[in-house]
Amino acid sequence: MSIASSRFLTFGNLSNIALQTSINALLAVGMTFVILTSGIDLSVGAILALSGSITAGLITHGTSPFLAAIAGLLVGVVAGLFNGILVGYGRLAAFIVTLGTMTLFRGLTEIYTHGMPIFNLPLSFMKLGTGYFALLPTPVWIMFLVFVIGWVMLNRMTLGRRIYAVGGNEDAAFLAGVPVKKYLVTVYVISGFLAALAGLILTARLGSAEPNAGTGYELDAITAVVLGGTSLFGGEGTLIGTIIGAFILGVISNGLNLLNVNAFYQDAIKGIIILIAIMLDRKKISR
Repeated sequence: MSIASSRFLTFGNLSNIALQTSINALLAVGMTFVILTSGIDLSVGAILALSGSITAGLITHGTSPFLAAIAGLLVGVVAGLFNGILVGYGRLAAFIVTLGTMTLFRGLTEIYTHGMPIFNLPLSFMKLGTGYFALLPTPVWIMFLVFVIGWVMLNRMTLGRRIYAVGGNEDAAFLAGVPVKKYLVTVYVISGFLAALAGLILTARLGSAEPNAGTGYELDAITAVVLGGTSLFGGEGTLIGTIIGAFILGVISNGLNLLNVNAFYQDAIKGIIILIAIMLDRKKISR
């Protein structure tokens, strides 16, 4: 890519890749928790939009940015809890549940915003998405912090071991005394929280809450997770792989933009990447 474009390896462009990747990486970290249990969360893009809209709406109605951000994060937690209860205790298929809630959350966002963007956000809130620290954008530092916390949860805590156990063999985990339903709820709450955090950062970065924000982001998050080596059948994968997968997608998107590739072709290329990743995962499982 550096041969095709002399701008690729500049610090400004690499910093921009990290910034562009940060939103997808946050969603992908939450998606990794879900996919490790052999589930899937198609509602993350809709949660992102709903949380960002409610946060922006509260701010423009006089609520302090801090309290509005807390409220936005709680929206993500409640949305994830709703998904988790339906999947864990309702024993419904994750694909069907989150497909339905994706539409539900999109509808709630449209109702709340009347289909219109919410502007006039204060600078103190926008710094969350546009600020810099030690030469790097604030969202990039948040992405790394979330990655470290997620890595510790998966690799140094009982929570992580049990999530892998549930994804590896749910029946065996249950017989071993693992409260499977509780952990299924937990992974969707984590995913919802991180989707809401991504929504706050995106809203702050854009300076407005867009009702259709996050459309298609769920597929980018799933692609990053699968590219990073996490099995769609659960029980196998790492967060390091997910971050690498997110950056691979970011580099590909950035490179295609530098080469002025049409956006429609970019979507087609991403689709091909998803199919190749799924086929490789399938082949690995069948060995």
